[in-house]
Amino acid sequence: MSAVAAAKKGRSASRWTVRPDELDPVLLVSAGVLLVLGLVMVASASITVAAREFGDPWHFLVKQAVFVGIGIFAAWVMVQLPLARWRQLARPLMVLGLVLLALVLVPGFGRTVNGSTRWLELGAMAFQVSEAAKLAMIVYLADFVVRRETALRSSWGGFLTPLALVGLAALLLLLEPDFGAAVVLSACALTILFLGGVPLARFALLVGAATAALAALAFSSPYRMERISAFLDPWADPFNSGFQLTQSLIAIGSGAWTGVGLGASVQKLFYLPEAHTDFLFAIFAEETGLLGVLTVIALYVVLVGRAFEIAGRAHRASMAFGGHLASGLGLWIALQAFINIGVNMGLLPTKGLTLPLMSYGGSSTLTMCAAIGLLLRVQYEVAAAQRQAKPRGGKP
Repeated sequence: MSAVAAAKKGRSASRWTVRPDELDPVLLVSAGVLLVLGLVMVASASITVAAREFGDPWHFLVKQAVFVGIGIFAAWVMVQLPLARWRQLARPLMVLGLVLLALVLVPGFGRTVNGSTRWLELGAMAFQVSEAAKLAMIVYLADFVVRRETALRSSWGGFLTPLALVGLAALLLLLEPDFGAAVVLSACALTILFLGGVPLARFALLVGAATAALAALAFSSPYRMERISAFLDPWADPFNSGFQLTQSLIAIGSGAWTGVGLGASVQKLFYLPEAHTDFLFAIFAEETGLLGVLTVIALYVVLVGRAFEIAGRAHRASMAFGGHLASGLGLWIALQAFINIGVNMGLLPTKGLTLPLMSYGGSSTLTMCAAIGLLLRVQYEVAAAQRQAKPRGGKP
């Protein structure tokens, strides 16, 4: 089936209102279980600090439940919009993402927390713009590699145009500073461009240059060098630069095989900073042990594996935009989960990245739910196209 025919079939199918029973059960169950586990662990990890700071032990749980509700609604909206509409919105979304990244750096607009200016004040909620920017850039690049496929494969201009936009977004992220988000965005962008057909020699040259630039940035900043030193030997200064990592390792080690029991964590009692956000995984490991850790990792493997499977099915159905979009979203979830877990376990230097669908935070929860919604939409249109391409006799 040609790409044009597939697009027509996708548009025809997209006029229908998507019903819950038409959505991919593997994505729904894996993402849903992670959200529920996240709510349980946010309640457990934050109960002490919430009681001290707000006089309400369930303060963060209630807020996270609201975030999850909004995120589920956002996912449902994403599912209802056809992929053709997302292609139309790709460039405006990219521009909006860059504007938000620039706006957060303007005095009076951005909110600074712990030395980083990453949030815009939106009424009662502070929104971390890097999350929206990553989602917008993935949608834009998925559209670009389809729209400019020939130029991307044959000319430097077609290759450098999206890189300039990604580079600008990464620069704005570094100015916040948000090194982790810049790394995730750059890795997702490079992967989408590679899958879009960039010649291997150009891609290797670019990866080398990007790696060298990021390494230079990491080693030229005293702040980042301190984090690298703490990562290499956290026990050298366990009460200062290495405090957070040593407390995380103590929490994970205390969990042993089956954990100390749900709610029985010791490290959440004002020992481990950011226990309900960036270091939620450490508290989860302490309370549920190795068995719980393996369960969560398995859920992420299933979720990401399903995203890549959907991407492959989309390409085979000549739905290149959906394929590149699913690949980019799957890689984003995989990278962010890998980096967060790696940081908690001392395998990577500390980064301010949340655990997808589990950590406390409205921005992360909302955008990750939106990403799941887009994956569900891709799967829905691929399934619809395959059903329409199947002859009435039942054999393809």
